[in-house]
Amino acid sequence: MKLNIRRLGRIGYQQALDLQLQLVEQRRAEQIPDTLLLLEHPPVITMGRSAVDSDILASADELERAGATLHRITRGGETTYHGPGQLVGYIIANLYEHQRQLKRFISNLEQVFIELLAEHYAISAGRDEEHRGVWVGNEKITAVGIAVNRSITMHGFAFNVHTDLSHFGWIVACGITDRGQTSLQQLSGRNVSLAEAGDAVAQSFQTVFGYEAVEDPDAGSFRTTVGISG
Repeated sequence: MKLNIRRLGRIGYQQALDLQLQLVEQRRAEQIPDTLLLLEHPPVITMGRSAVDSDILASADELERAGATLHRITRGGETTYHGPGQLVGYIIANLYEHQRQLKRFISNLEQVFIELLAEHYAISAGRDEEHRGVWVGNEKITAVGIAVNRSITMHGFAFNVHTDLSHFGWIVACGITDRGQTSLQQLSGRNVSLAEAGDAVAQSFQTVFGYEAVEDPDAGSFRTTVGISG
């Protein structure tokens, strides 16, 4: 299998959503291979199919002052936050080429971060029996939420690299009230760039999912190295 990686830099949520919908149709028509979009959003709250209004803790005025927007979307899960310093990945993939197994696909996605955190940063992370995502102790470092549109996946993950964790106080993140959030910066003690984190994700993605090649035809501002093709 081949994977295209497109690094888009900082991009608005609606613009990224529109691009995902376009790529879903292209993937269904077999015009493109599986595609991973790596990007960063301005402050935005997204509410999945299980989200409720009480998940929003901040006032409308507070969100407006912070320049944060709110979107209801089709992915599974509840309410989450995206913002600067967070590496967001949207995965456009044909589940027919992944044994049609959504649970396995999501488990592999979690494994990408478990392996990259161990290999690149000596951080021991794992899964939680009750909640999706990747956790270090009782704190989440990567949120995972996938939607499937006629066998083609969209949405994906949000990896806290050097995110302002105080912004998670605006919401009840993923409906969880007794757990916290952490970031790669907080755990590693250094400011890891999104470019570096993106390279680590790309390499681990290739390994875990078994892609034969990784390409980057539209390298953007996150691109810093050229060693992941072939």
